Amino acid sequence: MPVWTRRTFLVTATAGVAATSVAAALGPAPQAHAVEGEFEALRLRWLDIQLGTGFDAGAEPYASRLAETGALARAFRESMAPAATSLWPGHSFDPPAGITQSYGRLWTMTQAYAQPGTGLTADAGLLADILRGLDHLSARIYHPGTTRYGNWWEWQIGSPRLLMDIVAALHPHLGAERVAAACAAVDHFVPDSMLTNYSGTSTGANRVDLCRSVALRGILGANPAKIALARDALSPVFPYVTKGDGLYADGSFVQHTWVAYSGTYGQVMLDGLGRLFTLLAGSTWAVTDPSRQIVLDSVEKAYAPLIYDGLMMDSVNGRAVSRGYLKNDERRVMRSDHFHGQGVIAAVALLAGGASAAERERWHARVKGWIERDTVSPILSARQFGVADLARLHAVAAAPVPAAPEPTGHRLFASMDRAVHRRPGWAANLSMSSERISSYECGNGENPRGWHTGAGMLYWWTPDQGGQYTDWFWPTVDPYRLPGTTVSTRRLADRAGGEWGAHRPAVRWVGGATDGEFAAVGQHVKGLDSTLEARKSWFCAADTVICLGAGITARDGVPVETVVDNRNLGEGGASHAGGCGGGTPAFTTGERWAHLEGHGGWAFPAGYDNLRTLREDRTGAWSDINTTSSTERRTRTYQTLWFDHGTDPVGASYAYLLMPGASRRTLAARAADEGWLHVLDNTADRQAVAVPSLGLTAANLWRAGTVGDLTVTAPASVLVRRRRSVLDLRIAEPPRTGQPLEIVWDRPVRRVISHDPSVEVLATGRSLRLRISPGTAGATHRCQVAM
Repeated sequence: MPVWTRRTFLVTATAGVAATSVAAALGPAPQAHAVEGEFEALRLRWLDIQLGTGFDAGAEPYASRLAETGALARAFRESMAPAATSLWPGHSFDPPAGITQSYGRLWTMTQAYAQPGTGLTADAGLLADILRGLDHLSARIYHPGTTRYGNWWEWQIGSPRLLMDIVAALHPHLGAERVAAACAAVDHFVPDSMLTNYSGTSTGANRVDLCRSVALRGILGANPAKIALARDALSPVFPYVTKGDGLYADGSFVQHTWVAYSGTYGQVMLDGLGRLFTLLAGSTWAVTDPSRQIVLDSVEKAYAPLIYDGLMMDSVNGRAVSRGYLKNDERRVMRSDHFHGQGVIAAVALLAGGASAAERERWHARVKGWIERDTVSPILSARQFGVADLARLHAVAAAPVPAAPEPTGHRLFASMDRAVHRRPGWAANLSMSSERISSYECGNGENPRGWHTGAGMLYWWTPDQGGQYTDWFWPTVDPYRLPGTTVSTRRLADRAGGEWGAHRPAVRWVGGATDGEFAAVGQHVKGLDSTLEARKSWFCAADTVICLGAGITARDGVPVETVVDNRNLGEGGASHAGGCGGGTPAFTTGERWAHLEGHGGWAFPAGYDNLRTLREDRTGAWSDINTTSSTERRTRTYQTLWFDHGTDPVGASYAYLLMPGASRRTLAARAADEGWLHVLDNTADRQAVAVPSLGLTAANLWRAGTVGDLTVTAPASVLVRRRRSVLDLRIAEPPRTGQPLEIVWDRPVRRVISHDPSVEVLATGRSLRLRISPGTAGATHRCQVAM
């Protein structure tokens, strides 16, 4: 079969219907000088973006995807039964999700009509049924006479976005009256005032979605002012923010004011901007704001560091971690970390069309690498994608650039309390919370038990364990035993702390210092609805994350635990005798170490008298943690390790090393090497380590004081690395008071080689004394000296 392009498809044969008939129905356009031909050109370009071009409809994966679209459309067509309060049985207009779901089904039917190879291509009867459905929704519910109720998103984003796509695809067949009715509905539910005030629900990713619907409404209704409004309303999204929703200079992305959301809302924003940049490029309404470069820069600064072998780290997926299989998803797509990661990857492939040649080459290399390494959920046949995204991804896979490997290094996202540590063969991710970033988000019946995901959850992956948090992890894991967390075992009610990220612990000291390779990261933990307090530190080094905890105190009358890990072993079946059973990986312990076959292990420099282990089967359904998800139940086996701090501990502590991918021999050698790690302090005042073989000293000082050769006059995080005669110091002030602090390194220093403008050198010689003007963004400040 020849390669299909939008320009040659038969539906566009009637595309010459003049836009003036629609304009007449809507009234005179505010800018009569606009070239009417541009409206039609932009409509056709949008169809290229949404429905795809340049693919062989008879080849895989397109043929099966198109056939599936046809089968779904046929089923929807047969079951459509217009009634007073619904278009399909079981999809009532109250709640308004039923409206969006109805437009979603009509969009599937529209794709079956407009695309080749569906078995319903250009089917006149199907077109008549689509029009019947559109007319029913327009007459019964989605029109200017309706006052919206329920979830605002359905009215202002979900439904208008789908409606405009349908109108774009069927424009030549609708007639002026239907187009005018659709445009009037968008005008009513997304009024101009939504785009003139950057606040409330019209910020970040939401603003981009709103602009998308309004831009299409302008194109389809031949209204240049609407297109210009949508284009100009994108500009507030571009600049870096210092609070609230949007992109931060350190790569963080926040939505809903205080939720880390790079993976879902961030993906929506990146995808939406990619589509709008591409749609309007070269037209009268091209996006020319120079700040758009911030969006392009975000690909490598904000998004790529959080993608590992095709997955998006769940610490930035918000309440979406609870979705799994949705009840009303006819295609049965798993909403997992790989689902969210692949959404970002597809958005990068789309955005690359508007990037510079150098950016495009780098991005294509990254995308090719992710495509090649994602063996959990192959990207080039991912079920979430239609043929348009698949065609773009296949084009990148065939691009003449080598696939980029996973990078190494450390990224500290101070503005959203997240950190990513990457080493050859593995990656780790920290999820924290503070007065700036919520403990977790629940809402709309989603994620009611995510209570402890911000209590220092430590995710990690190796190339063979990319499905660790994908494979039914969230509905089956014990929510009181999330990896890395220190928690009170006091039982909590669903949605404890409030919805929409309402709970933010009353702590400021969260963050750390990094040189881009190693890091010192810390968190002052306060429990949700408990009296728990703790200080936790992670010193991220070459093959290890050194984990310390101190000052662990509570008065809840229940045990307190630090969960060293809780690994999902799949469906193998637990051994109740404590060994390895049912084909799951062997778990072995030695003197001050533990190893899990195929995963890696842990070393315990202070021993593990209070370490507990458990292998158990746990059963759950996605509907247990999300009211919109499947009731199907599955069982997974877990290997859990935790420190039991006892009931109502006072000043308890722990220390362990996480070594992803390490063999038993490596772990045994590390545990036996008493000189590898020096724990300089591990108290509620100071936590610090030295690793002589790496030239590393790292410290989190929760109060002013001294540890080893370091003295600070205020709470600080310090990373010191010595390479021969050069000492590199990195200093941060995680509490973000903005007040200057002084630091003394009590070792001889010959001279200062370089330093950041925020660093003032007060003395060298017998010791180094610096004054730091830290600002309030939690940034790391640098000074390099000769010893």
